[in-house]
Amino acid sequence: MILDRASALTRFAAAPVASLATTRPTGGPHIVPVTFAVDGETVFTMIDSKPKTTTALQRLANIEANPAVSLLTHHYEDDWSQLWWVRVDGEATISDDRAPCRLLQDKYQQYRDNPPDGPTIVIAISDVTWWEWSG
Repeated sequence: MILDRASALTRFAAAPVASLATTRPTGGPHIVPVTFAVDGETVFTMIDSKPKTTTALQRLANIEANPAVSLLTHHYEDDWSQLWWVRVDGEATISDDRAPCRLLQDKYQQYRDNPPDGPTIVIAISDVTWWEWSG
């Protein structure tokens, strides 16, 4: 049960994937699934080596133009009494710092042998919003 911000962040941090929402320089939305790790009030996601159509990723251009972002994790089941979601809003920066890679390797087995090699997106959490079925 999500009782407060701390429990919402704990549930958020445990989720395997989040949807990262950014705004295109033209004003339109852009949403992509990302792997991520949380350390206190900061979220880290890194550009990894999974195949992509380009290395000039839209999410990076979007953050450069407008650092306001949201990340959403959720859980769905046919039993709707199990539904929940947690959204984290914050300001993102792009960094070449490799230190957050360890957090991602701790969370994702796939990164232990093939660590992310691209830039790090660092998100300073400003707001946490959540919902769960309450019957």
